[in-house]
Amino acid sequence: MLASTILPAMAAAEETISANENLPLVRMETSEGVIELMLRPDVAPETVRNFIEYAESGFYNGTIFHRVIPGFMIQGGGFDKNLGRKNTGQSIRNEGSPTLKNLRGSIAMARTGQPHSATSQFFINVVDNGYLNTTDNPRKWGYAVFGKVTGGLGVVDAIAGARTGYSGGMADVPRDPIVIERVSVIRGAQQDGQTAD
Repeated sequence: MLASTILPAMAAAEETISANENLPLVRMETSEGVIELMLRPDVAPETVRNFIEYAESGFYNGTIFHRVIPGFMIQGGGFDKNLGRKNTGQSIRNEGSPTLKNLRGSIAMARTGQPHSATSQFFINVVDNGYLNTTDNPRKWGYAVFGKVTGGLGVVDAIAGARTGYSGGMADVPRDPIVIERVSVIRGAQQDGQTAD
């Protein structure tokens, strides 16, 4: 009886591990330390493709976390060190799903009040932010989650604790720039013998 319970559970765990091996891993090197992410193209394919295109083009290198709110989130991917707005590509369709929620450590696309306006900017949730979730109500557009932090959550917390002020017409800007130095995508990293530890 016990074996019949354990074996299906082990098989399910192996399937999950196998599926995770095919998910893109991202290494985000910041002035505060390294943040590692696992992306979910199985749930948000266009959003992940969009993020990877920006990352692999070098777009994010030298950008900053320009909006930091403790107990909420850290946002980056759109401004350089001088708070100059970077030119972006076309906005993408909102792929928010009730499946992926705005939980602590999840990464989601930032946008305006228009649901399909996200381009390059993203944010990492510092706490569970349920009110940002997409629901089954087609008129309740949330913020599309497309991955999660798998390493460096302490770095995220350190960034969230930075002293902020008003600068360049924006609030919640870190007084000392927190720079995203480099973003690299590791495809099939676990299969290649590398890990995201």
